[in-house]
Amino acid sequence: IAIAATANALASGGGGGSSGPAIPSASTPQYDPAVEFKNGLDAMKTSRFKDAQRAFDRVLAVNSRHVQANFMAGFSRASQGNDKAANRYYEKAIKFDPNFILAHRELALSHLRLDDRERTTAILSELKQRATACAETCPQAADFEATISALEAALAPSAPPPAADGKSTGQFVPSPKLGDRAYLQAIALINEHRYDDAIAQLQDASLTFGPHPDILTYLGFANRKLGRFGIAESYYRQALASAPRHVGATEYYGELMVERGDLAGARRMLAKLENYCDFGCAEVDELRRWIMVAQARS
Repeated sequence: IAIAATANALASGGGGGSSGPAIPSASTPQYDPAVEFKNGLDAMKTSRFKDAQRAFDRVLAVNSRHVQANFMAGFSRASQGNDKAANRYYEKAIKFDPNFILAHRELALSHLRLDDRERTTAILSELKQRATACAETCPQAADFEATISALEAALAPSAPPPAADGKSTGQFVPSPKLGDRAYLQAIALINEHRYDDAIAQLQDASLTFGPHPDILTYLGFANRKLGRFGIAESYYRQALASAPRHVGATEYYGELMVERGDLAGARRMLAKLENYCDFGCAEVDELRRWIMVAQARS
């Protein structure tokens, strides 16, 4: 009941419908990409690296922009000794989310294993600059500190070559309990309008649950509230790629279209919602209200 109330508070206060998603835990019905992500993690934990690679590649076949899936696709390849291939996936993860510090770390260590100390040093220098700008106040402050320390130790003259194997997977993957906690904390932070902090928590939850459409929808919502419309649209599209009939993502995507002045697109989202909700639902009423308000102002 408490979880449902938290989700409802977000929806009513954030411009969405009145029903929030259930917490994405092991007891919640999973969509295929999320199931494949879990399969990949299970394979990594038991050193079945090729199986893990195949699972993460299946996730990316549905959702090519998912940050954590790209990261784990890279890590599964690095665990098989293929750092060159791994780097392509680390770079994609960084491209889609420059604040995903773990990808910077593994990319730097991978270059070090490839005897490219210059590239590793350059990544370390960039992270130090960002950490200074962060000044221990941004959500990634602890990640910056840990990553900088790890890279400095790896670059020491007497340091052994950094290893890449599935035994270290646990440091990247919180337990389902911690994933649930991060998800709930994110919703609380969104209700407090602390969107950057919420995004960091949602990314942590995504390391456990993969491309779960509820998490992707809230990542879109938080970025939209920060005015990052392009990023928000990407997350809404990712959510709908994982679950095409997800009413929350459909409604929020329609609201984004209204904010961008695309009323025709918003009406298309409304028509989809009306098709999904045979007996009516709050998401239909809310998006219709947004469209009517925008029409009245034009």
